[in-house]
Amino acid sequence: MMRDLPSILATARELASGPIRKNAARTDGEARWPEENLRALQAAGLAGLVVPASHGGHGHGLVALAQVCEALGRECASTAISFGMHCVGTAVIASKATPYQARTYLEPIAAGRHLTTLALSEPGSGAHFYYPSVRLAADDGAGFRATGSKVFVTNGGRADSYVVSTVAAAPDAPPGHFSCVLVARDAPGVSWGAPWAGFGMRGNSSTSMELRDVAVSHDDLLGAEGDQIWFVFEVVAPYFLMSMSGTYLGLAAAALDEARAHLERRTYQHSGSSLAEVAVLQHRLGALWAKVERTRRLVYWAAAEGDTRGPSALPAVCSAKAEVADCVVDVANEAMTLCGGVAYRDDARLAQILRDARAAHVMAPTTDLLRTWAGRALLGQPLLGI
Repeated sequence: MMRDLPSILATARELASGPIRKNAARTDGEARWPEENLRALQAAGLAGLVVPASHGGHGHGLVALAQVCEALGRECASTAISFGMHCVGTAVIASKATPYQARTYLEPIAAGRHLTTLALSEPGSGAHFYYPSVRLAADDGAGFRATGSKVFVTNGGRADSYVVSTVAAAPDAPPGHFSCVLVARDAPGVSWGAPWAGFGMRGNSSTSMELRDVAVSHDDLLGAEGDQIWFVFEVVAPYFLMSMSGTYLGLAAAALDEARAHLERRTYQHSGSSLAEVAVLQHRLGALWAKVERTRRLVYWAAAEGDTRGPSALPAVCSAKAEVADCVVDVANEAMTLCGGVAYRDDARLAQILRDARAAHVMAPTTDLLRTWAGRALLGQPLLGI
């Protein structure tokens, strides 16, 4: 049953301040996929956030996704990114879902019984994740066969299904003609790489996926052959960028909270005065607050522009993630400085935030690519121009 956004956000914040916060240190310390957190989100009905109401979901879009990921990211960025990627995969399935795909994927997702995600990036693709080389060959009328490798698959080996980008199956397909298919985690021919052990975002299970002659039915072709670029720029890009923007915005807010709390509780032993009374520290904290808040306004506006397909939607969603990346790294760095030596302990929350924050610039589309896309959009130039 569809729920309004305030109700959904109240649930997300309750879970974030409860089990998600409780599990956050273990998720990071053990590079542990946050299964308990994601199951709690499913049980609370949030997994169907972007599933259309006609298929049992809440029917929300980019505004809701950004705000829910912000609430989750404030406590555990690995949980937020894992949930966000589930929602991106869900949005791709929903955008051109057949009746079979609605029954098989969307309805179980809405009921909290199915997790999905994306498998787009490949070895050597770098920031150009939208150029797949996984081969999709026609299988004598029985469907297709997929062969190739994917990397950095968030929720890899954990989600139930994967939106996999491929070269289109038709032998006469022109260059750049790509498709998307759904592949089950345990499909024969699918294997998974070593467990993820990253510098940051340590719980997202961002592992590699190998496909060796994997059978894919016609029913699991998303849209038509050759629709992949449409999916990437009409669905993947806005939903991914808003989920990431929300996640990193939550991290920036958490870093700001850590700095403020430190200044309020810390006193000089020789004088008894508080750091909160020091003018230069007041100034620096005020500047951080303004940076977080103006970035939040941009993210929320960009999400709304994307939901309504406003005239500035493309440069807005691209710029939002780029600005959030600058914001979260700058705020985490400055918060570390304001908190001094205590922030450098092995178990310090700010140290974890800084490690997680640094991924914002390198997760494709990278900050440089996003700013280029925004400029091309403003100039009326092709997004994928040379």
